[in-house]
Amino acid sequence: MNELETRSELPFIAGVNDEGQPVFESILVEHLTSSPDEVRLLKSPLLTRNLAAGDKVRILNPSAAEYELIQRSGNLCIRVFRLNQLDRLADYLTPIFEKMDGTLDLENDRALVYSIHFSIGFQNIEDIMNQACRDYPDTVWYYGNVYDPEDGTTPLEWWLDFENQE
Repeated sequence: MNELETRSELPFIAGVNDEGQPVFESILVEHLTSSPDEVRLLKSPLLTRNLAAGDKVRILNPSAAEYELIQRSGNLCIRVFRLNQLDRLADYLTPIFEKMDGTLDLENDRALVYSIHFSIGFQNIEDIMNQACRDYPDTVWYYGNVYDPEDGTTPLEWWLDFENQE
């Protein structure tokens, strides 16, 4: 299988609309040769919670966009939203994150998505993002894979497993 054949976009459930119907987000994945139903996310998602670039998942039911998280990469998904002049914010944030081996995974008219390893430190990331919010008013940001998707406030603490391996 060549490189082009190992990558594809798969639908993941990103939420539900006002009518209670599922909303899907296409995420670029790499199919793993070790198992045909396992993929690695190549980019962090904008709306799908609890995932980041590099995470390995098992596809349970592709037509229903159901997956099971197998292994975390250690990357944080940082979602940034702003109504106007998002390009200026991207010009500010992207070099900062790139210097720390982070990547800009998605950019559209109103959102940016970054992936960066948790070992950079939550406080460092929060300092950068809080400064960006001060410098670029009307900016909001969220972690995409730090809090429980059900309540949005309980830390998942998956990073502790990485820290305990050291």
